[in-house]
Amino acid sequence: MPDSARLTSRPTIRQLPPDAVNRIAAGEVVERPAAAVKELVENALDAGARAISVTIEGGGLKRIIIEDDGCGMSGPEILMALERHATSKLAPGEDGRIDLLNIHTMGFRGEALPSIASVSRMTLTSKAEDEDASEVFVEAGRIEGPKPAAWTGRGETGTRIEVRDLFHATPARLKFMKSERAETMAVTDAVKRLAMANADVSISLESNGRNVFRYAAHQATPEGDLERLGSIMGREFRENALAIEAERDGVTLSGFAGLPTLNRGNAQYQFLFVNGRPVKDRMLTGVIRAAYQDFLARDRHPMAALFVDCDPELVDVNVHPAKTEVRFRDAGNVRGLIIGTLRHTLAAAGHRASTTVAGYALGKMQGEDRPKDQPLPQPSVWDRSSLFRDSHGSTPPRPQAPSQPMPDWAAPHAPASGFAEDSARYDAPSARFEPQPEPSQHDFPLGVARAQLHETYVVAQTRDGIVIVDQHAAHERLVYEQMKAQMAADGVKRQALLIPEVVELTEDEAARVIDRADELAEMGLEIEAFGAGAVCVRATPALFGNMDAAGLIKDLADDFAEYEEGLALKERFEDIMGNMACKGGAVRAGRRLNADEMNALLRQMEATPYSGQCNHGRPTYVELKLADIEKLFGRR
Repeated sequence: MPDSARLTSRPTIRQLPPDAVNRIAAGEVVERPAAAVKELVENALDAGARAISVTIEGGGLKRIIIEDDGCGMSGPEILMALERHATSKLAPGEDGRIDLLNIHTMGFRGEALPSIASVSRMTLTSKAEDEDASEVFVEAGRIEGPKPAAWTGRGETGTRIEVRDLFHATPARLKFMKSERAETMAVTDAVKRLAMANADVSISLESNGRNVFRYAAHQATPEGDLERLGSIMGREFRENALAIEAERDGVTLSGFAGLPTLNRGNAQYQFLFVNGRPVKDRMLTGVIRAAYQDFLARDRHPMAALFVDCDPELVDVNVHPAKTEVRFRDAGNVRGLIIGTLRHTLAAAGHRASTTVAGYALGKMQGEDRPKDQPLPQPSVWDRSSLFRDSHGSTPPRPQAPSQPMPDWAAPHAPASGFAEDSARYDAPSARFEPQPEPSQHDFPLGVARAQLHETYVVAQTRDGIVIVDQHAAHERLVYEQMKAQMAADGVKRQALLIPEVVELTEDEAARVIDRADELAEMGLEIEAFGAGAVCVRATPALFGNMDAAGLIKDLADDFAEYEEGLALKERFEDIMGNMACKGGAVRAGRRLNADEMNALLRQMEATPYSGQCNHGRPTYVELKLADIEKLFGRR
């Protein structure tokens, strides 16, 4: 620092005036209209409201109105609520101390109302039971009232808060606001997240006189929760969601996760709620990625809404002024619970795939993307097979018939020493079958094979429709699952490096990797510390062959820092095994199959978890119901 910039005298310590204190607090709690709406709706929920309406104008900068039918407040209570750090949500214990770790409400700091009032013009009207309604007006911290007011609320009790001209007292903050559309979208997202966690409360949002959404209240049951989630995340999620429920060491996990074939290009449809509080936690991205990494390409993301409930003392909700982040006492337990439960649930889904593909395929056949004045083309039946190449599967019932052993042609033939270094060694031998009596299509979820089209697609007849299977994609998943089982049973083969490789890292990165040395050793990667900021690699998985050990170690260090999970190594295993299954072990498109081979493939799909999608999240089959086919031909 140059001498001219140094202080020439000792500074005087001053107490900031109340209006400056409030504006500083507002900057921490209310950085945009969406934050103000979130805080006020949380207060309504804590007041026991069963119906909440939100109205905004100008993205919330011009006007915000929150109305609820909660317990309400008397005039003196309104004045107290407008004081800094005044709240009804924390009470002293027997020893007179307040336990900040035992939080059972959404808000608890007592900052929202005075902070919002200090940077806006606020009118607060409320009515408590057996009390007359009272109204208080606040402008930039100046309070008028309380005075009697007429009550026109939703119920006999409740509160109505109107916030006008947000940030008028801090015009510099207005320069950092985004467009009205962007602020409206942020408000919509904040209210939707609160609505997802409170299915038993009716919530509505209106913007500039236009109804954005109106969610009716549902029973506080898993079915009611799914109805609310479906209203927000879409009908496709409701139809293809798997129920999640598990408990471990005092932590309960519930919610719903979508099938792998129902995925998106980003992670915006992944939600985490802790004790009913919507939070944005980077751990969520890591654990869901780890749970689905076996079923989706890296650029695809599943849909999920997960609810974690635990004793308030096991989670710190006080680590962020806006309470959007939390910190678990045992984050490893929560992470393991989520990953394990998601994987178990996906395995229990069997060969099920999302219903979105059948609709996609039918839409293509009906020409949903063509101009209305363009006649529907009439392709031959052979041309139509191309419509299913990129589609997804449907939702057949769980298999009831006993599974049959995989025939010789369906099993990967690896050398006795383990996995081949070259995937080209995997060759599917010719099929060898004993003649079997033809079963009824009513006996199996995927039906009985009737034909093979273009030596690529197997057509089967079910009780009430047809199933079209991509033989290569389906068998690729079957081979891949067998390879995983073989690796789990025999362990990971290692290859020792003739000259150990030393990887230079920062001290923190090296420490994170060394702390997971035992976990990495189970996957064939032997490492040890080599000084303060370096890691020595002594052996790598034999399956990888020649590899960039330094690049892998650095990727693992990044994963441990961001997700606390070694995703890079696991994903590399899955990529290599997936390529081996695809290029060597799986039945290729273009191979002619006889009836026994086709039926054996269908039976093995029914008995194999995750067979509804290939290793990249694409569907392996499409089911078309007879009723849908009849609609195509105008028979319905």
